[in-house]
Amino acid sequence: MADERDEGAEKPGAGAATSGSETREAPTTGGRRLSWELTPIAPEDLLLSVVIPVFNEEQTLEAIVDLVRNVEVPTELVLVDDGSSDGTPAILDRLEKLDGVRVFRHAKNRGKGAALKTGFREARGNVVIIQDADMEYDPREYPTILEPIVEGRADVVFGSRFLVRKYARVHLYSHYLGNRFLTFASNVMTGLNLTDMETCYKCFRKEVVDTIDLRSRRFDVEPELTAKVARGKWRIYEVPVSYAGRDVAEGKKISWKDGFAALWAIVKYRFKK
Repeated sequence: MADERDEGAEKPGAGAATSGSETREAPTTGGRRLSWELTPIAPEDLLLSVVIPVFNEEQTLEAIVDLVRNVEVPTELVLVDDGSSDGTPAILDRLEKLDGVRVFRHAKNRGKGAALKTGFREARGNVVIIQDADMEYDPREYPTILEPIVEGRADVVFGSRFLVRKYARVHLYSHYLGNRFLTFASNVMTGLNLTDMETCYKCFRKEVVDTIDLRSRRFDVEPELTAKVARGKWRIYEVPVSYAGRDVAEGKKISWKDGFAALWAIVKYRFKK
């Protein structure tokens, strides 16, 4: 069992995996790459750290881990148990015995943002993606999400549920409206033109997450991440992803209260570093 570190602990480097672009670093403007410069990652150098925050997901956890472990991408899984009280801890005890799976535990529930902070700190890959444990997003789409980063065009990729994609479950119109409104508000504050700020699928070069000090604890982490990558002037792309959303009866945890918190976070992180 991996012990949770003190939040003030020093962040490690990118780990053993290294970017194939290290020996041909592109010119930069203000410390960032120029948008037209390609900084590809060689296939043999790629290691994708899949950070999975987990809270009471006994019904779907093993299935999502199995899907991730079978994608055709070199991966490590970083599972962060955020104080689960169901059968999740026992499942994690089994999963952490598998190759390429590491488990970290919070003694009590602290929220998705706190779980991501732990996962980002422990990631060893040179690319990091966020994966929810609830089967709403399909890991088999990782190659599509990774493509702009591997080709060297992007530092950050958002997987959008609102671009043309293979499928999306039709339900919860109120959630659709809420997502579109929050994305609009975020775009006004950040100057970006995203179609889906609230998406789970956010993928980063490791050097990007190493610059982000997450403060949010719950689902307001999504606008915080978006604001901070926008402020960092990183190259951001969107790609279409499929979505099989849950409703509350199926275990959906986000509520209207989280929507108000996200709106406040959009305003707050426009001005706060």
